[in-house]
Amino acid sequence: METLTGIKITKTKHSKLDEADFSNLEFGKYTSDHMLVADFYHGQWSDAQIVPFANLSMSPTALCLHYGQTVFEGMKAFRMKDGRVNIFRIDKHHERFNRSLRRMCMAEIPYEIFEEGMKELVTLDKSWVPDADGSSLYIRPFMYASEAKFGVKPSDEYRFIIFTGPVGQLFPKPVKMKVEREYIRAAKGGTGSTKCGGNYGGAMYPTKLAREEGYDNVIWTDAGEHEFIEESGAMNLMFVINGKLLTPPNSDSILDGVTRDSLMIIAKDMGIDYEERPVSVNEIKDAFKKGAITEAYAVGTAAVASPIGVIGIDGENYQLPPVNESGIVFQMKKKLDAIRCGTAEDINNWNTIVG
Repeated sequence: METLTGIKITKTKHSKLDEADFSNLEFGKYTSDHMLVADFYHGQWSDAQIVPFANLSMSPTALCLHYGQTVFEGMKAFRMKDGRVNIFRIDKHHERFNRSLRRMCMAEIPYEIFEEGMKELVTLDKSWVPDADGSSLYIRPFMYASEAKFGVKPSDEYRFIIFTGPVGQLFPKPVKMKVEREYIRAAKGGTGSTKCGGNYGGAMYPTKLAREEGYDNVIWTDAGEHEFIEESGAMNLMFVINGKLLTPPNSDSILDGVTRDSLMIIAKDMGIDYEERPVSVNEIKDAFKKGAITEAYAVGTAAVASPIGVIGIDGENYQLPPVNESGIVFQMKKKLDAIRCGTAEDINNWNTIVG
């Protein structure tokens, strides 16, 4: 057993690295060798430790299994052109993670455990960071209510874990989306801006129905009128209409996406004309009919900036133009990729270099 910066490290005796096919990285298939674990009990956090990746053991009465106190994050580390490893926007993800924890009435995680634990974990498993274009090391911090006691109440005990795994592109080709007019993902005053498990579970059935119709995912609309665009699955949305970049504003029913935030900062840095404002379904439909919409993208940590090829509205499919490398969002994504891989200046101090 080793100790670095106060974090106990127990290394695996049998690495799984040779079992991973880095030429075909299916998203979510592989996990790296180790994970970080810390427990909250008696009102304080225990010392974090890094251990071999393994299954969890918990009581059938663990509160997370019954009452929904589960929160997670999605992050990435990248192999830079000089061979070092970069973890992208740790502070922003930590801020959002704690915001989600507060909304779910859970214990907040100290920045020291979140940041230092993640840096040590990624450094230890840096051989797992792929170097192919479009690939990365996905980082999954999450927390769940671990107290063994049934009955509706906020847990007094929590377990925080970080694991990682190499991934390729989530969507290798433009996606087909359906505007959802019946089911809702979130409502005003709810948990739509919270990265909690229930938001994703509740979206699965409408998404399943959309996929049976031939779509890849759904575009959620507002709960009140089903008239305004919100987000898509686990992704924010961006449109280019009449040469202007449009994206719905953050709200308590839309997740505050870190990739979205990064791209909007890049848009400002690049002098791109953009608006953060409500975007209606009718505006999108009219833009298609007038030929004014030239780009539509789903953006998020997993998706990065994935082009949308088709949008289904009220039973009619509307085709987007082919992806244009001179397009606005394409150029923004290109700049984001360059920053994360170290070939463009990190003027906003987003990168944390390890290894």
